[in-house]
This record gives sequence, structure tokens and C-alpha cells, in this order.
Amino acid sequence: MSTTLTDIGTLIVSTPGICGGRPRIMGTRMSVMSIAIDYNAGMTVEQILQEFPHLNLGQIYAALTYYHVNKSSIDQEIRAYYEECDRLEKEQSARTVS
Repeated sequence: MSTTLTDIGTLIVSTPGICGGRPRIMGTRMSVMSIAIDYNAGMTVEQILQEFPHLNLGQIYAALTYYHVNKSSIDQEIRAYYEECDRLEKEQSARTVS
């Protein structure tokens, strides 16, 4: 029986024009940042897998490994993402009130 091995360095890629150039799981549009947001919200790896059944455990663990190795920069991206969401929400609320 032959076993195919995967080089884990191939599981996370960054491509300009896809997911804003953010690191993502190869072959998907699932960014490492999205996995990190769910993980930081308290979801377990198994819950993330249930939420995104097109992924496998290796892909999720690769994304989490990439996140932990690059935690400060990805956390900064997450903060910027939420700040932009808040800004857009306030802008929308202001338009609705007017």
C-alpha cells in the first residue's frame, strides 16, 4: 500500500487578487484570518470542521499553525477588519437616520 505525503508548506498560500492577498488554505477561498476569528471566538477545530465541511482537519490545523506563527500580524489584520466593519455600520446607521 502506497501512502501519499503532503508537504505542509503547500497548504497555505497567498495569491494577489484572491481573498485580498491574505494567506488562505490552498485550493479554497478560506483565509487563515477567517479560521483564526472562529478559533478566537471559542470554536473548536471539530466545530470549525462542521461549519466548513469542504475543509479537512489537516487544512484547519495548518491554518491555525500559520496563525500562531504569525499571530501578531494576523491579530492586527483582524482588529483592522472589525474597525472597518464598525465604521461601515456607523456610516450605514447615519444614512438610515438621515
